Amino acid sequence: MGRHPARRRELRGLAILVPGPGKAIPNNTHFDTTRANVEFSGAEAVDLVIEEGRHPSVIHPFKGNMDLAALEAFIVERGVESVPLVMVTVTNNSGGGQPVSLENLRGVRAICDRYGLPLFLDACRFAENAWFIKQREPGYAHRAIPEIVREMAALADGMTMSAKKDAIANIGGWLALNDDAWAEAARNLLILTEGFPTYGGLAGRDLEAIAQGLREVIDEDYLRYRIRSTAYLGEALVEAGIPCVQPIGGHAVYLDAGSLLSHLEPLQYPGQALAVALYREGGIRGCEIGSVMFGRHPDGSETPANMELVRLAIPRRVYTQSHVDYVIEVVRWVAERAAQLPGYRIVSQPPQLRHFTARFETIA
Repeated sequence: MGRHPARRRELRGLAILVPGPGKAIPNNTHFDTTRANVEFSGAEAVDLVIEEGRHPSVIHPFKGNMDLAALEAFIVERGVESVPLVMVTVTNNSGGGQPVSLENLRGVRAICDRYGLPLFLDACRFAENAWFIKQREPGYAHRAIPEIVREMAALADGMTMSAKKDAIANIGGWLALNDDAWAEAARNLLILTEGFPTYGGLAGRDLEAIAQGLREVIDEDYLRYRIRSTAYLGEALVEAGIPCVQPIGGHAVYLDAGSLLSHLEPLQYPGQALAVALYREGGIRGCEIGSVMFGRHPDGSETPANMELVRLAIPRRVYTQSHVDYVIEVVRWVAERAAQLPGYRIVSQPPQLRHFTARFETIA
């Protein structure tokens, strides 16, 4: 006898939540913690961003798009039973904060429907992605941001969300599922890993902050100011001849450390070298997104990441223009001395998410 349909849905929910060995999750580009959780389960995290998204200097309006042909070929090659779900990250954080078009999302949805696979959004910056759709995608210039957000969300079966991003809150997040059996599987797993849903959770103040943040983040005046502030930093650095990921993303400017520190090999960690120099010289706290973050594989081997970047993420409603002008001055000062910066080696590291706690020393 076959399993009860509801039970089959719950089992699918468990495979989605904990995919396990032999499974693979395709994404445009996994961010670090998403990749780490997939790999910790024993599954494989596979990045299938379009070719333009792999080259910092290439101009494309939606460099975060999934490569649709590669996605379908991957599903066919690996077999549907090995792919619990397909995920799309909006905006594509690891690839320079680049947006995904609605046309591309509809294409991913069509492939998922063809093979009976659920589609999930890593939606941390959904509002910024919607803004870029309004600005760049034909037919959306006169559409309201909430309408675009609803159209994006309607294409997905579930989503993960950090409320510290486009909910403008200082804590929290959620997993949203449109299937009751999947949600039950998630709650049961929560009991194992954290406790019963009523044991903890967010304080009322934080829930209210998230609700208010979700109202404010889709305001077009806010988004216009937010995106323009980031562009101000990026345009000034590009004008100074500093290589950056282009077009400039929504929440951050990504310095192309691989080009700027071309005297260093990728596994001498040019992104880390640049991030250290910015902090030492001006107290600028950036984030390496390169071979330190993505070069190490679950089996312990290491290969260079596709790009060697340093992310200068801009906090919401914190900096004045004078703060950003100071950042520009520090980055320019360091860039002028880039050829003098040493490479780094890792002297200690944890097995997962090493970039959070690894220790380095300079290469003489």
